[in-house]
Amino acid sequence: MDKKYMETALKLALKGEGNVNPNPMVGAVVVKNGTIVGEGYHKQYGGPHAEVYALNEAGSECRGATIYVTLEPCSHYGKTPPCAEKIIEMGIKKCVIACLDPNPLVAGRGVKILERAGIEVEVGLMEKEALELNRVFMKYITTEKPFVFLKCAITLDGKIAARTGSSKWITNEVSREKVQRLRHRFMGIMVGANTLVMDNPRLNARIEGGNDPFRIVIDPELIVPSDSNFASMKDGKSIIVTSEKNKDSEKVSLLEARGVRFAWLPGDEFKISDILKKVGELKIDSVLLEGGSYLISKAFEENAIDGGEIFIAPKILGDQKGIPFIKGFSFDSIEEAFELKNVKFNQYGNNISVEFYKD
Repeated sequence: MDKKYMETALKLALKGEGNVNPNPMVGAVVVKNGTIVGEGYHKQYGGPHAEVYALNEAGSECRGATIYVTLEPCSHYGKTPPCAEKIIEMGIKKCVIACLDPNPLVAGRGVKILERAGIEVEVGLMEKEALELNRVFMKYITTEKPFVFLKCAITLDGKIAARTGSSKWITNEVSREKVQRLRHRFMGIMVGANTLVMDNPRLNARIEGGNDPFRIVIDPELIVPSDSNFASMKDGKSIIVTSEKNKDSEKVSLLEARGVRFAWLPGDEFKISDILKKVGELKIDSVLLEGGSYLISKAFEENAIDGGEIFIAPKILGDQKGIPFIKGFSFDSIEEAFELKNVKFNQYGNNISVEFYKD
């Protein structure tokens, strides 16, 4: 039964996907005499935590009850008061926690506060599932760099576009709907400048109730057109990572006047690790890496990709001059090749995808 209640808490937590970044997704369930008397999840960044919703719903039934939480209750004053104190105040007898919070402001302190108050604490139930649920949070809070999730659509012979640059549409509508959900799920979306110039995308989440991601363009030479869709969004979420040599450019002033923000790096060719450090400093906890092939290849070379989903359509271009999704490096043997880990396969109509995670 303990597992059943934690499973319910994990399902509740998932409802916060895309709305709570850079906070973790958290679910909570209050149980008394074998019956769920309160449920809650973290709904919005800056809003009440999961425990608060569950405890308030349970009300007086909290006294002597057990609360199941997917992440260690917070012990500090942030945007909301400490959940650990709320649990004590409401008279909870036992707290079952899936995994500890690596946030230095919490990191075991929540457990200690509860135990000192005489509450029985159990940690580790469905820990693996809870850690997987919050892969993004776990990386960002411990490294201050965003989680990188690769998304690309390819033909059966590995092309992301024809030699002319034509790429609409490689995959079917079902696959493209999944991509929009990914754009809602991750806090930022990253592309290279050539991809932006070629396709002039809006880089938004076209789903009902979806949150548009921060749009991050890697553009050392500052070739992004001032009249591009990217530069016309006027929501403060368009960001260009460019060379410090461009700081005095008239184009910078023009783009800033249109609401575009800048992050500066030295030189003309950037390491992915340096890009991610800059993005992390902007409090962006995750990026959906959508291309092009140069940026994807650099990310693979630096082992900077934490997970991804590669969508494959049953189409063949058969053209050596078609644009591959990977280029710029090679190995001499199969044994040296990159091998994706934790792989699962998804089907979207007549398309399939390979989903993977580094850890």
